[in-house]
Amino acid sequence: MPSDKRSPSELRDMFGANLRLLSKNYPSVAELSRQLGINRTQFNRYLSGESFPRPDILARICAFFDLDARILLEPVGALRRPSDILTGSELGEFVGAGALNVPEDIFPSGFYRFTRRSFVNDTQFVIGLVYVYRRDGATYVRGYEAKDALRQQGIPVDQYSREFRGFVTLQEDGIASVMSRRQAMTCSFNYLSRIASFENNFWVGYVTRTVRESVNGRRAVRMVYEHIASNAGEVLSAARSTGYIAEADVLPFHLRLLQPDAEFR
Repeated sequence: MPSDKRSPSELRDMFGANLRLLSKNYPSVAELSRQLGINRTQFNRYLSGESFPRPDILARICAFFDLDARILLEPVGALRRPSDILTGSELGEFVGAGALNVPEDIFPSGFYRFTRRSFVNDTQFVIGLVYVYRRDGATYVRGYEAKDALRQQGIPVDQYSREFRGFVTLQEDGIASVMSRRQAMTCSFNYLSRIASFENNFWVGYVTRTVRESVNGRRAVRMVYEHIASNAGEVLSAARSTGYIAEADVLPFHLRLLQPDAEFR
């Protein structure tokens, strides 16, 4: 039926169905209505197809979900841009379900210092610094490869070439992230789970790199993340310490969590 012939009840039904699908990516209707600034009772009426939002409320809903007013006319899967791979119709209920709205109390925004064993030299460890931030409901990670690591691979060590970014998604007992340098030149998969500590600011897990098997290097190693928030002095100190270090120079608690003498499985 042409869109200009649809009855008000048909438009309400389409809007309600779209809104119910979009709401699945959020912990609860109460939380979503709070983020939207809409009364929960009224939001439930939209979900059930009982009523339409006012034009200003509709504009707010469209802006929040990065959609347009066709949300009244077409299934939401048809409104997503082709680039919305994670939240589109194919993966929205799978990968996308964990990639949106990762709670701050599970994995806070801010700076993290991480330590892991070198992939290519068992006698060395790598210290790095990443920044975790939120945008449009998604959680992102940004950082820079150690200069020495790129030099060993014959890769330029300018800031542009060293930068990597990734996204974070919830897992059953932690978080996972996929990181890549520009043009997808390299990629890594990371898994982290929070552990008990004095300030509750440590995560331990592992990182894997997407390379062929080699007798001269590792493809997976343990990794520790330490949340250092946004304290300028500590962030600068962590930034100055990034790069390759010997096992003797690894921070004591990081080394304890990395268990360098235990087999990684």
